[in-house]
Amino acid sequence: MAQNKSLGAALSARAQGQQNNGNGGQLSPIAGVKSLLNSPTIKKRFEEVLGKRAPQFMTSIINLVNSDTNLQKCDPMSVIGSCMVAATLDLPVDKNLGYAWVVPYGNKATFQLGYKGYIQLALRTGLYKALNALPVHEGELVKWNPLTEDLVLDFEKKKSDAIIGYAGYFELINGFRKAVYWSKDQIEAHRKRFAKSDFGWKNDYDAMALKTVIRNMLSKWGILSIEMRTAYSQDLDTKLEYGEEPAVDDDNVIDVTAEIGASAETDQETHEENGSAASDVSNADQTLLGFGKDT
Repeated sequence: MAQNKSLGAALSARAQGQQNNGNGGQLSPIAGVKSLLNSPTIKKRFEEVLGKRAPQFMTSIINLVNSDTNLQKCDPMSVIGSCMVAATLDLPVDKNLGYAWVVPYGNKATFQLGYKGYIQLALRTGLYKALNALPVHEGELVKWNPLTEDLVLDFEKKKSDAIIGYAGYFELINGFRKAVYWSKDQIEAHRKRFAKSDFGWKNDYDAMALKTVIRNMLSKWGILSIEMRTAYSQDLDTKLEYGEEPAVDDDNVIDVTAEIGASAETDQETHEENGSAASDVSNADQTLLGFGKDT
């Protein structure tokens, strides 16, 4: 138990940007993220996932944290873990692109999939002939029957820019089709029930509304690849709907107390002899983001 606590403290110190460098200094949050990204173990993990694109993706992580003061308040390790989820899905974390977001949730960062990300992953399956979602403005809705899914829109009858709802549609290459329509009231009721963080809704309400339509439609009636199921299960909105812990908690993020093996006992003895946590941090690096585990 003492060994686990020691390793946990060492890893926490690294994640929070603490460093015993002889002058009692403390790294900034951004420097804490950079410190983790400079770890050979983490570099290797990103290279295994992204290949030659790893350096560019890791740079985008630094830019992301640099541009978001809320993320700078989050545990750096949770930022890296959330970005790793995006990396495994081959989606950029640039929030301006809208494919995936790294969202502050308390003092932890978590992964949130954008509606463009859902569309991208669905198209990769090669099973979708058409897939789209769009806002419906006042006057455009002619008819909607939720039982028969008879949806009729006339875009020439638009009366104003006021959005009254959101429509989604997909068609598979085998001919199966699905159309859905959510009124603005339905979207708002969904947001109030499940959105514990206003990060996405506050910044781009329409994008989050479209995501709600696409995510619900695909999860109920679409064909989900393994990649899409992974994205769905890791998405912040899915976790909130099912009452799960929003923070990323999978094989990409290490739980020190659960994953340190018996061999760490020797490292603990070394730690006691040296009077520092240096060896602990080294071992923590080996387990961070899936390394150092038995395979």
